[in-house]
Amino acid sequence: MTAVPPSSAAATTAPDTHRGAPAGEPLLIAENLVAGYLPGVDILNGCDLVVHPGELVGVIGPNGAGKSTLLKALFGLVTVRSGRVTLSGEDITNHRADALVRRGVGFVPQNNNVFPSLTIEENLQMGVYQAPRTFTERFEFIVDLFPVLGDRRKQRAGSLSGGERQMVAMARALMMNPSVLLLDEPSAGLSPVRQDETFIRTRKINKAGVSIVIVEQNARRALQICDRGYVLDQGRNAYSGPGRELMNDPKVIELYLGTLAADVDKDAAAS
Repeated sequence: MTAVPPSSAAATTAPDTHRGAPAGEPLLIAENLVAGYLPGVDILNGCDLVVHPGELVGVIGPNGAGKSTLLKALFGLVTVRSGRVTLSGEDITNHRADALVRRGVGFVPQNNNVFPSLTIEENLQMGVYQAPRTFTERFEFIVDLFPVLGDRRKQRAGSLSGGERQMVAMARALMMNPSVLLLDEPSAGLSPVRQDETFIRTRKINKAGVSIVIVEQNARRALQICDRGYVLDQGRNAYSGPGRELMNDPKVIELYLGTLAADVDKDAAAS
């Protein structure tokens, strides 16, 4: 596990050597990102992230740490003021979201992530609006992963449970055959059983060959399934390392995991 003082960001672009880290060049690199929603107000203050081909990378941290902002900056939804993002060695900093989808980046937002008036099949067709001829091939891939979507393809997404809608949102993002999938709080607002299903589903997608960056408030569960994790605090990297090491590190437990668990319990009680 690597501790990075919150007052200073450190680039981590060198390939990790821990057990389970894929060999080869990184797929996605974010270096020293500074970004925010309002002029002069930065949410990210020198944030770094590295994803290797085939990895599942978790990002955790307290509320307001910049986790969702990081994903939106990677996906071109928040302007990066300094630093850069590269995909397979090519600079994609501040590229438009539609261009990034064509380049192989998928994104599943936390809220409003399906078209409720459309059927499951129509939602997935929207996923390939840039390449409609690939629908049949990609739909077969999705049904192999999630057979229930094939069985219920004519059902309207608005009639689905929260966990089922999350599955449709993930499936739609996979329709363009992304090399990396960005998941923003996929378990938020779900019951414990549906949360477990979501994490199992995430790992299944990863095992199918898709690299994943997952932002999560359910920190312990996220660290259980991820190859590596990052702890963000005040828009900077506080700790990084293999998921299991972070989950069992006394300092991370003391500073973050107890607080995050309380936040998750509070959100579950409110819902």
